[in-house]
Amino acid sequence: MIKYYMGIDTSNYTTSIGIIDDNEHILFDARKLLIVKDRAHGLRQQEAVFQHMNNLPILIDELTKDIDINKIDTISVSSKPRNVNDSYMPVFVVGKNQAFILSRVLNKSLKEFSHQEGHIAAGLLNCKRVPERFLSLHISGGTTEILIVKSFAENFDIKLVGGTLDINFGQLIDRIGVYLGFKFPSGKELESFSKKGQLLDIHIPISIKNNTWSNLSGLENYFIKLIDSKNFKNEDIVYTLFHTISRIIEVLIKNTTSEFNIKDIIITGGVSANTYIRNYLRDTIDLNIIFPQVNLSTDNGVGIALLGKLKEGDRRW
Repeated sequence: MIKYYMGIDTSNYTTSIGIIDDNEHILFDARKLLIVKDRAHGLRQQEAVFQHMNNLPILIDELTKDIDINKIDTISVSSKPRNVNDSYMPVFVVGKNQAFILSRVLNKSLKEFSHQEGHIAAGLLNCKRVPERFLSLHISGGTTEILIVKSFAENFDIKLVGGTLDINFGQLIDRIGVYLGFKFPSGKELESFSKKGQLLDIHIPISIKNNTWSNLSGLENYFIKLIDSKNFKNEDIVYTLFHTISRIIEVLIKNTTSEFNIKDIIITGGVSANTYIRNYLRDTIDLNIIFPQVNLSTDNGVGIALLGKLKEGDRRW
């Protein structure tokens, strides 16, 4: 009988459940974005926890209409943000508790992973050649990290070697978007808006520290001043913002792969769904770059489901 693998992810802004089969076909991929008030820059953890508690029963109800739950072999869940000691966020407790209940009711094994690992796995779904050692760049609203990953049969070994020293790329995009009047999160709308724009012929300073670390808060102030100046079209400013982000990522990748002698790169996280950034990096970096499917770049349960099929997890019940 074909086995199914279920993944649950309750991140800062999305409730997700995914199911794949033995052949790594996606059978179910349901998500509910958490609601953020207009002009707000995010959610407090207690607000997010409350929404996850309401969203999970809705998604599970959808699942039972489409999926034969008797075929589920393993339930996996993201129980923490990263693979480091004391990594904790209340939002992940909601998913962990629901996964535990389901595993006991259905009498299925339960595996725990990190949200970070889920993004990496989403990039590996249906990958023809899974490298044993690779660079993982996770760029989102909550994370900007450069990781060296070794893939073992039991689990990933992950080492942080670079990233941001202040705000994240996704935060930069969202803050500029909200300042321009777009709804949070702003990535999709800003990408569409930027397609009307052109690159500004101006010098934009970027800050790189010790080859693999960046400072981004200065760029937030810089682009807000550009907007306030009224000297440029807003669509040109946003287009230039995405170009600048792409340049910084290019420099960080080239510096890191050179320093650590790595040829394979997996780029994940919501920011990696941006078409301009994807095309720019493919054109400027002569290495093996792996992107997830666009719909798997953002938070999802599919990567966690795949981990349940392939790995042992940080904890197994």
